[in-house]
Amino acid sequence: MARVLIVGAGLTGSLCAALLRKAAARPLHLAVWDKAGDSGGRMTTASSPHNLQSTVDLGAQYITCTPHYAKKHQSFYDELLARGVLKPLTSPIEGMVIKEGDCNFVTPHGVSSIINHYLKESGADIYFRQCVIQINLRNDKWEVLRETGSPEQFDIVVLTMPAPQILQLQGDIVNLISECQRQQLESVSYSSRYALGLFYEAGTKIDVPWAGQYITSNPCIRFISIDNKKRNIESSEIGPSLVIHTTVPFGVTYLEHSTEDVQELIFQQLENILPGLPQPVATKCQKWRHSQSPELHSPTDGNVSSTSHRFL
Repeated sequence: MARVLIVGAGLTGSLCAALLRKAAARPLHLAVWDKAGDSGGRMTTASSPHNLQSTVDLGAQYITCTPHYAKKHQSFYDELLARGVLKPLTSPIEGMVIKEGDCNFVTPHGVSSIINHYLKESGADIYFRQCVIQINLRNDKWEVLRETGSPEQFDIVVLTMPAPQILQLQGDIVNLISECQRQQLESVSYSSRYALGLFYEAGTKIDVPWAGQYITSNPCIRFISIDNKKRNIESSEIGPSLVIHTTVPFGVTYLEHSTEDVQELIFQQLENILPGLPQPVATKCQKWRHSQSPELHSPTDGNVSSTSHRFL
């Protein structure tokens, strides 16, 4: 039985695992490792510590399907819609760039539900807090070393983490990456930003006419979403949740600052945009060192919906 390791439990890793399982002509032992404590990658959904049903999408906010990909990958969208993983985005998002023929979708159970769907379909063994540091070639097997735990050997290793993390790996892989491949990996650049999730008590009212809004006049904040409203979910038992994404210049400037300091700066700017906002009962501040890759986006595209449609 071939042993396959996929490093990274984000969209690419989870979909790769599901497709490998589906296409395998013989029994396959499939494992997925991720250095984080949960699946999702840039499509992470965080829960309130006071109520796990109160969630915010700290990464991708919605899925944009272009006419090209709607036709090319119709079966993927049909499956996700039939399973209730996706549903059409109908809530108002102020400032959204809408191109002719595009369809936008939200995830009723958070954007990480897409990743969890594919991981479940793959039947893979999932292991979190597994940080790969070295890959060696031993007797035609790939020996993978991690920060904790014993080395393991695999027939195939698929790396889906950001390019800089691949270039940091030690061992035989350093010499096995060709100069051309290394140059290609080194040429990949990423934007950086922060996302701040806010969780509120049940019954809290946030009285705005939109579910999401792009901000163009603030040096810190680029996008705000009331996540339960974005998904058209209203409940008297679950408080509203709000997420703020910063601008890229702000993210780059404060990349090495503590999340506590960054969170305070975001709160100060948020007060200017939504004065009198109630005090949250919990917060979650996420640093995205490797956010979107600018060369994958049109310079005029203001959306922070993620590049997920390019994979689907």
